[in-house]
Amino acid sequence: MESKIKICILGNETINDTSQWENVISKNSNVIKWQVINLCAYDWLEKIKDGNYDLFLAKPPGVTQRFKQLYDERLYILCNELGAKVFPTLQEVLIYENKRFLSFWLAANNIPHPVTWVFYNKEEALNFINNHKNYPIIGKINIGASGKGVQFLNSKKEALNYIQRSFSKVGLKSRWYPDFKKGNLIKRMKNFTKNKSYRNQRVSIYKAIYNESQRGFVILQEYIPHNYEWRVVRIGDSFFAHKKLKKGEKASGSLIKEYGKPPFDLLDFVKEITDKHQLYSQSVDIFESDRGYLINEMQCIFGQSDPYQMLINGKPGRYVMIEGEWQFEEGDFNSNESYDLRLETALKLYREGKL
Repeated sequence: MESKIKICILGNETINDTSQWENVISKNSNVIKWQVINLCAYDWLEKIKDGNYDLFLAKPPGVTQRFKQLYDERLYILCNELGAKVFPTLQEVLIYENKRFLSFWLAANNIPHPVTWVFYNKEEALNFINNHKNYPIIGKINIGASGKGVQFLNSKKEALNYIQRSFSKVGLKSRWYPDFKKGNLIKRMKNFTKNKSYRNQRVSIYKAIYNESQRGFVILQEYIPHNYEWRVVRIGDSFFAHKKLKKGEKASGSLIKEYGKPPFDLLDFVKEITDKHQLYSQSVDIFESDRGYLINEMQCIFGQSDPYQMLINGKPGRYVMIEGEWQFEEGDFNSNESYDLRLETALKLYREGKL
């Protein structure tokens, strides 16, 4: 009888943030022995060394910079010093919820993206804006999904004030409270009042975001006019795509989607990048522009408000490449917020020696 694979889920500072990993692993307990270790806890290294694990499943944090940095540093030690097999990979985690690092990574690899400027010197930033002609320009907080911390700067005056705040004692703050514009508000409020575990988790997150500000640097980005952005998801050999429609100034976080057949050159674009860099748990948010496709965001962990990531003629499914051609396969491939497919992919890569 084949022995069970010993898996460690690498948790973070947020309560119950590994529940989707736990859900799918518990359904596979006949072949998996598992444990959760909080990578942000003081005794993380001792517990990991004692465990003798075969495979680690990461759940990086995306709430505050200090815990994201801590998680990244410890995952680096785990991968590069201890030789651990981790999914999603270290590379995927490092570019996740770190807009500053992602901009450097995209530029270094000549991957098309909106022009992004990162300043750690206030005078450099002010001089840049004093010579900048095209508005609006986008200001971004380094961490925060769903459009949180994104600000449209419509004039030189607004941009100069933004930079002054960035280098002040107060710094820049992201929206810390619930987004009341999102759908299912009544359902979310009922869940908040009745579900103590969920309520404690959300309150903990709100407090953490409220207490953090971004100081001492500023991230500015070229504005790309758009009515939507593409979200292309790759998990293993499965590809999905849909449009995120614009609400107000932003498509990110709108939760308004349009499903339909994506252009195959869009899937080719994402496949080429993710193949080259071995990224097998990715959502890639993409603008269409007169310069072609431009990557706006890349995330190894991402939200899923619908039970599917793609519909073709009203049917959920995925695209796979077979003998050089994109083929649509109907089916439910995004259950458990796509973590079922993630585990399937992680185990396949582990068994093939590709982690």
